[in-house]
Formats: sequence, structure tokens, C-alpha cells
Amino acid sequence: MKLSEIKSKLPSLSQLTFLLPDGTAVPAHFHITEVGQVNKRFIDCGGTVRDEKSINFQLWEDGDYDHRLGAKKLLDIIQLSERVLGLEDLEVEVEYQGDTIGKYGLQFNGDAFVLTKKMTDCLAKDKCGIPSQKPKFKLSELQTAAADCCTPGSGCC
Repeated sequence: MKLSEIKSKLPSLSQLTFLLPDGTAVPAHFHITEVGQVNKRFIDCGGTVRDEKSINFQLWEDGDYDHRLGAKKLLDIIQLSERVLGLEDLEVEVEYQGDTIGKYGLQFNGDAFVLTKKMTDCLAKDKCGIPSQKPKFKLSELQTAAADCCTPGSGCC
């Protein structure tokens, strides 16, 4: 979900809710302690230099039960961040503390923002020899091929 999409959803929300991938809500007394742009420059395992950019929200919750972050306040924080930091309209990633800091994607279900699981991936599968998809074979073709190579006199044994 891009930053502009989040901004477009916020004015219509009476309550700001974030849901974890398992459907449980982040406690209502959470704060967004950081809004920023992350620029990542790296070399993948195939030797290709890559640049990635994203917007980062850091959700945090602790024992401060008296304060709630509303949709209007989050919109104000985003707009201030855009002016001061020059944020681009990029995909938003969310950091949230579980057993360790988790990194999530973001979707909107009509009522709440939903943290989505992110997975690691090899970006150089073609150079690592990893097929993009597992090859598909028909069992009947494999049996025919095996039968052809293991006939008497074929040299397979």
C-alpha cells in the first residue's frame, strides 16, 4: 500500500486500527514513533547492485494507556514528514515489536489497516541456478523415459 493510499483512507476513519496478520488488533494505545523514508542500497547474491526505497512506520506500544493516536493525528504526522523529509509516494512497510522487530507490508480491509507478512527471497535466481518455478512433469512421461533408458543393453546398470 502506497503512502497516498493511506492518506486517502485516514479522513474517513473514526478509529485508527492496525491488525496483525493473525487478525488480532495492535493494542489501541499504540503510537507511531517514526515515519520516514528508507533507502536501501545493496548487492544481491548474484553481484547486482540494487536500490530499494520504502516508507517506514514504526508502531510501538507500552504502558501509556491514556493516549490514543487518531486518524487525523496520523495524517498530520504524515503531512509534516512529507514537508520536512520530502517523502516520496512509496510502498509503506511497518515495523512492530513482537519477539523481535517484525517487518510487515500493509493493506486496508475497509475498516482497519492490516499488517501483512513479508518474506525473504533470492533476487538472483537466474544466477544461482534456482528455477523460477518447479519443473512440472507428467508421471507417465517419467515412466516412459525410465523404461527407455533401463532396457537390457542400454548401459544404465
